Amino acid sequence: MKAFAVTRALDADHPECFEELTLAVPEPRPHDILVKVKAVSVNPVDTKVRKRKSESTEPQILGWDAAGIVEEIGSEVSLFQPGEQVYYAGDLTRAGSNAEYQLVDERIVAHKPKSLSFAEAAALPLTALTAWESFFDRLDITEGESGKSLLILGGAGGVGSIGIQLAKNLTKLKIIASASREESAAWCRQLGADAIVNHRGDWAAELKTLGFDTVDYIACFNNTDEHWDRMSAAITPQGAICAIVDNVEPIRLNTLKSKSAKFAWEFMFTRSMFKTDDMIEQHDILAHVAELVDAEKIVTTLNEPPVELTCANLAAAHAKLESGSMVGKLVLTLD
Repeated sequence: MKAFAVTRALDADHPECFEELTLAVPEPRPHDILVKVKAVSVNPVDTKVRKRKSESTEPQILGWDAAGIVEEIGSEVSLFQPGEQVYYAGDLTRAGSNAEYQLVDERIVAHKPKSLSFAEAAALPLTALTAWESFFDRLDITEGESGKSLLILGGAGGVGSIGIQLAKNLTKLKIIASASREESAAWCRQLGADAIVNHRGDWAAELKTLGFDTVDYIACFNNTDEHWDRMSAAITPQGAICAIVDNVEPIRLNTLKSKSAKFAWEFMFTRSMFKTDDMIEQHDILAHVAELVDAEKIVTTLNEPPVELTCANLAAAHAKLESGSMVGKLVLTLD
């Protein structure tokens, strides 16, 4: 099979950032399905892993968002059959989706939304899982909850784009999203945000002008270091904050003590990395997301025409993501 790998840490504009390899098609383990990959998406985790790649280790296939067709199933697989169309985010500890074929545990896979193309579906899994787990597992928001407010920092990014839609459809919270440009602010409004603040400005002051002295929940899908002091000031007493971006400096949790506010990390790969007892929750979440898509309640966050999966296009996608100017998601396809 053809695969696109990194062999050492290189800048995205380096001509050898990615290398095309020819590898044997892998054999599924008991709970694995072998997927013929049709489309992949790029996420910040891809760029982070690329930058950390050591020359002393084997070439690494990145990619943790995919849609494709089940080619073969392991001996204990019960959720899928060959020929079925699926989508998933994969497992950080295994080979990624930037290849013609990929092995993935059936418990973190779901049937692709019927109404979406492979490219449209590939834009959703990692971000949908991250947003869902942030809201309902980490912040302990309940479906249908009303009378409270949710601030989503980084509303126009991949996680924020699907997060706004999930919150709009599954809760009755007042949704405030942050965006730094008119284009991204319009995108957030289109997806269902009730109000917009600028995360490159004093958004805590902007909240007050909108009538929010504090907010009950904060989902930080942006730079945690940059926003920590404002989040501490803006969170409602006994509220909750969830973040997904690694901190450079230690989190100063003592700033939350007087408010008895809760803080939680969200890492979408926790369940697959540690093979948790509730690993199949990700299958259930993606299945629910597919139902919402097919019911026309949420839309794909693919925001640019997909391009062919090549070394050059993959490097360009990484560069675009690293620029910080992304709205929605980028997708690459395989014939």
